[in-house]
Amino acid sequence: MKFRNTFFPGSLCMVAALTVAACAVGPDFKRPDAPAVTQFTPDTLPATTSAADIRGGEAQKFDSGRDIPAEWWTLFQSPALNTLIEQAVKSNPDLQSAVAALRVAKENTAAQVGAYFPTIEANPTAARYHNSAILSPTLNNYQPYFNLYGAQVSAEWTLDIWGGNRRAVESLKATADMQRFEADAAYLTLTSALAAAAIQEASLREQLAATQDIVKEEVASLDVLKKQLSLGQVAGSDVAAQEAALAQAQQTLPSLRKQLEQEQDLITVLAGRFPSDRVPQTFELDTLVLPQELPVSVPSNLVEQRPDIRAAEESLHSASAQIGVAVANMLPNLTLSAADGTTATQLAGLFAPGNGYWTLAAGLTQPVFDGGTLLHKSRAARAAYDQAFAQYRATVLSAFQDVADTLYAIQSDADALRATVASKDAAEKSLNSARLRLRVGDANVLVVLNAEQTYQQAVISLAQARAARFADTVALFQALGGGWWTDLRPGLMDQSPRVIRTGIVRSSGP
Repeated sequence: MKFRNTFFPGSLCMVAALTVAACAVGPDFKRPDAPAVTQFTPDTLPATTSAADIRGGEAQKFDSGRDIPAEWWTLFQSPALNTLIEQAVKSNPDLQSAVAALRVAKENTAAQVGAYFPTIEANPTAARYHNSAILSPTLNNYQPYFNLYGAQVSAEWTLDIWGGNRRAVESLKATADMQRFEADAAYLTLTSALAAAAIQEASLREQLAATQDIVKEEVASLDVLKKQLSLGQVAGSDVAAQEAALAQAQQTLPSLRKQLEQEQDLITVLAGRFPSDRVPQTFELDTLVLPQELPVSVPSNLVEQRPDIRAAEESLHSASAQIGVAVANMLPNLTLSAADGTTATQLAGLFAPGNGYWTLAAGLTQPVFDGGTLLHKSRAARAAYDQAFAQYRATVLSAFQDVADTLYAIQSDADALRATVASKDAAEKSLNSARLRLRVGDANVLVVLNAEQTYQQAVISLAQARAARFADTVALFQALGGGWWTDLRPGLMDQSPRVIRTGIVRSSGP
């Protein structure tokens, strides 16, 4: 069946062209200006941090204006970390959820685009009737029983005169862009969490190994005291004091083992595995290389680089478009409808001449009274925009705070590591001297015990201070956005570049 010429006259094409070209009501979105700040901290950054004479204690240079590499974790030169992150981004459920949310948003946008076009339906029908003898007959031959067959194509089109649908599409597209940046943020969170957890595992391993060495030394000291006790050179109280010191050192081992096991569980779950299926990778501080060049973005570029800021901006964009949707709903809407069909009592004569019919109608709908519903929805849309703008500003401020805090931490922890190395060296010399004096009978047990406790704390603090340098570097890369913008390849702009590169997108959107 073909549409008659009257179904879509040329005037409708003109109306459609004018509708598409018409302006949309509501505000046109304008991106917020970048903050007018020139540095992250009140004081100018030093050229380099301090250095310590130990692996992982190298001085780090701040390189302002330099971009972060997309795979920034490779700067630690750890094949185990590289492999772990590569596997995790393909299996982590939080990241998969973020990618699925992106696909949902893209499909919703495509669905709303369909409202630009008429809705066309085909309605074939077949029915059996019996006329009432009291009523006028349905057929002109007065038959009480008859069949009725019909075939109809109908169309309805609500013209987007005020741009309400264009604003709705704009809002949903902004939501899809927000989800794209949310996927990038989930990727950055995952990779940063894995790197930080690997560093913490390495720190705990070093603390555990150092404590085990201390326990061995405590056992050796106890053996010396027991021999001296048998020779009458020391009192029993001295042996008891050494036994207490040994027990105290051994007491810290279960806690460190517990923390190490829990950290390995965290890494395993981040990699998308059950705790019983541990990842094979293990980490030690001596296998990590501290990056000595630290890229520091220009402050005004941070709003372009942080995925959470970009997501907040798109949320603001979506809220702005919703104002236009609310305004358009208060204005008159023009709906065009048409139908073309045929009906007959015999199926064979359904398309016979004289059985066809058609209708063409236009309807204008103007809200007159709704109890203030549309007015308050419009006000709510504007309030939602104000809320989104405040949330955007809060996100920007928090992002700048993250960078400033991290820059302070990098400098402070570099100084702390240098002081900790000096403290550990001094404590080690003091302990060796005290033990030597104890063996020759020139010092009592209390002197040795105090020296051992000081050294034990210095060794633990050194492992923690070394790990802090690596953790600070991870935090800086995360605070500056993770370098996702350096991995934008042609043809991939409509998807999250991070998740595209890792190959975990299950299907593509429109």
